[in-house]
Amino acid sequence: MALAMCCLFAMWGSSGKEGRETPDFSGPRSSRAGNLPCTGYVTAGAWQHTHMTSVFEPLNGLAAQAMVLAAGRGERMRPLTDSTPKPLLQVRGQPLMQWPMQALARGGFVRQLVNTAWLGEQIPAHFGERVSWSGLPEVQVAYSHEGRDFGHALETAGGIVRALPQLDEVFWVVAGDVFAPDFMFTQEAVRRFVASGKQAHLWLVPNPAHNLKGDFGLAADGALLNLPAGDAERRYTFSTIALYRKSFFTRADAPAPAGNPQGVAAALAPMLRAAMDRGEVSGEVYLGAWTDVGTPERLAQLNTEALLQCLS
Repeated sequence: MALAMCCLFAMWGSSGKEGRETPDFSGPRSSRAGNLPCTGYVTAGAWQHTHMTSVFEPLNGLAAQAMVLAAGRGERMRPLTDSTPKPLLQVRGQPLMQWPMQALARGGFVRQLVNTAWLGEQIPAHFGERVSWSGLPEVQVAYSHEGRDFGHALETAGGIVRALPQLDEVFWVVAGDVFAPDFMFTQEAVRRFVASGKQAHLWLVPNPAHNLKGDFGLAADGALLNLPAGDAERRYTFSTIALYRKSFFTRADAPAPAGNPQGVAAALAPMLRAAMDRGEVSGEVYLGAWTDVGTPERLAQLNTEALLQCLS
């Protein structure tokens, strides 16, 4: 029975057309897929939630420790995303965004904020304001409803600035459409970042075949380098996983004041590149399984690999 359930989960959400949505950085991204045990897919859906009873402030006055980005349209994932937000597409038996949410909870980061836009009502309907998974601490979930408030997504920086009043002085950000099952969100990483004095710390992956031109360079001392396009040292791609200080988004040249009351849409890449030029961004390389689930083909590949593991 477990084998049958595992193989059924592996087949969900695995059809569509080629393409990719790239809000901030160029090129589709993917690296080696995870080698997770088949049994993990059987119990992944065992969870409970309570429905949201308040809007934008459900954390009882406590700041969110992490933000999961879930507002994108997923245009190149159509037709799969015509009726389902991309972060809710099934990967190995559970919604894609549930993987980073669970990984954050595993590290003790249980106050999480999710931004929404396209079909955004489906995400709080699924997770509610509190969610529990077997073996993990309860997670409190707050929401920033960009689509409801402004009629469109605010891009990465605009969305973070919109949510800033709810975020802690130091917080994680991860895209809800990236599959990195081996990544560990740790308190030690936060302590090191705080002690560093940097404004941002990014986790990078070696350039995958789909993004050979890369995003950034990395110096021997861990400083991230804003290198021109075509530079051979742009050997790394931004994984979307990062730690930020709140002050990074409250500079005089920030795209909007905290709370982004006008709903300004703003990309993150220009802010990061400017901060790199000021020496304010550090980074490190993550070598674990990582896939930017930007096309139906990559979604199908992840689920097919799970199916093959089940059958082997």
